Amino acid sequence: MQIAFVSNYINHHQAPLSDRLFELTGGEYTFVQTEPMEEDRIRLGWNPDYANRPYVKLYYEQPEACDDIIMKSDCVIFGGCENTDIIMPRLLAGKLTLVYSERIYKEGRWKFVSPRGLKKKYHDHTRFNDSPVYLLCAGAHVKGDFKLIRAYRNKMMKFGYFPKVETYKDLHELRAKETTEILWAGRFIDWKHPEMMLTLAENLIKAGKRFHISMIGNGELENKIHATAIKKGLSHVISFEGSKSPEEVREAMRRADIFISTSDRLEGWGAVVNEAMNSGCVTLASKAIGSAPYLIKNGVNGFTYRACSNRELLEKTLLSFDRELARKLGNAAYNTITRVWNGNVAAERIFRFVMDKEHKMPDYEDGPLSEA
Repeated sequence: MQIAFVSNYINHHQAPLSDRLFELTGGEYTFVQTEPMEEDRIRLGWNPDYANRPYVKLYYEQPEACDDIIMKSDCVIFGGCENTDIIMPRLLAGKLTLVYSERIYKEGRWKFVSPRGLKKKYHDHTRFNDSPVYLLCAGAHVKGDFKLIRAYRNKMMKFGYFPKVETYKDLHELRAKETTEILWAGRFIDWKHPEMMLTLAENLIKAGKRFHISMIGNGELENKIHATAIKKGLSHVISFEGSKSPEEVREAMRRADIFISTSDRLEGWGAVVNEAMNSGCVTLASKAIGSAPYLIKNGVNGFTYRACSNRELLEKTLLSFDRELARKLGNAAYNTITRVWNGNVAAERIFRFVMDKEHKMPDYEDGPLSEA
């Protein structure tokens, strides 16, 4: 059974899935990397050495060999690659393909009306409705976008990104302290809305709460946000930690009580949500980001709130100060990731789907490959 995954580059969000597929196929799995990892990602601590895994082949060094793998594999997963010409011969040949996509109208579905855009979407997607081509929705808003162009009718499945899953004997051993630790991690850019954490801090002070906010990351707005925090007299409750490696971010999540993601609709997935839930944090995430509606059941294993709503964010954060509720939500979040939403489960479900010669839509209740 040969399976290939074609994408821009392998990273820590895809390696666990790939490692398991390599095992399941008895070594007949290939990750085709179409471009080198970007320098800004490397500066953020992303490890380009993932490309040294035994199943990785570099399209930009061996295009003919990679084209041969793409055509001969029993199934190809294709996504995160701008050059659709790479996969087009396989699609035209009517071979089993899983298209892996974030939402296509991140900036607004009004773009749907563009004649030029519709022509491109028909060329890449809609014309294959009657072929064995399925959509892996990397985010809860993907289905709605593709319904607009009438593509993948009754062939859309939930999917996402799958960072490494950590297991812990005691999720809460580092959290037995009086001051509630709140964590934010991401790039300081406009659509991640780091400024919301300053408003939250002001509101929590007014509510008389004992807390500390750590903000990890860098970006074009970092100096402005930092200066505003100083101006507002928030330096005693907010610390700016700078850029950290993915491993260091995970360790910070282990110490935090609450993790907050403030991104808007431009956040296709948001793997920090997976990681925070795996760490047992009470995870608060905007409903607009792709991962939140898939991973979080509001009030059961975390909280979601309306994008950019300072009022709703404050309400859900205040609820999270309840220690008993926080422990309950943290445990449920941890179980969601370790039992269902992880690379091993995703790989095993893909493998079973490919093995089924009829390629029937799976009937899982939740998690990867359940109906979108």
